[in-house]
Amino acid sequence: MFHCYLDDFAEGSIFETEGKTLSEAEILEFALKYDPQPFHMDVEAAKDGPFGGLIASGLQTMAIGLRMLLQAQIFAPGASMGSPGMDELRWLKPVYPGDTLRLRGEVLETIPSRSKPDRGVLRYRMTIFNQHGEDVMSMLGMQILRRQATD
Repeated sequence: MFHCYLDDFAEGSIFETEGKTLSEAEILEFALKYDPQPFHMDVEAAKDGPFGGLIASGLQTMAIGLRMLLQAQIFAPGASMGSPGMDELRWLKPVYPGDTLRLRGEVLETIPSRSKPDRGVLRYRMTIFNQHGEDVMSMLGMQILRRQATD
């Protein structure tokens, strides 16, 4: 199910993406710019930190998830109209250099707009998991999507 408009999604349907392996260099680069905590940006200090080594920022994990979702072209070209937000964002396990992340989405509901009939909101549960099948992040996402034009 790829290249979808709002009406193409059915409650309970699942979509998944290909994997993305995260390198130490990517973790360090992101941390230096956006989340400069020692366990994200200092390899030596991270060894004695709470995670036993360098880990990715949760914000980086979330951004990678968004990138995977868009690269997989789950939404039809031009169908995405942004997001009104997210709920219940949770970082469940640390993401280490060399971890390969994948995204799984489960459609919770589609909500056609009452005031703008050309669009609506897709609510879905997004889970990012690693190469061991362990969930590392979850959230409830909302995406404003165009409805496919009918003539």
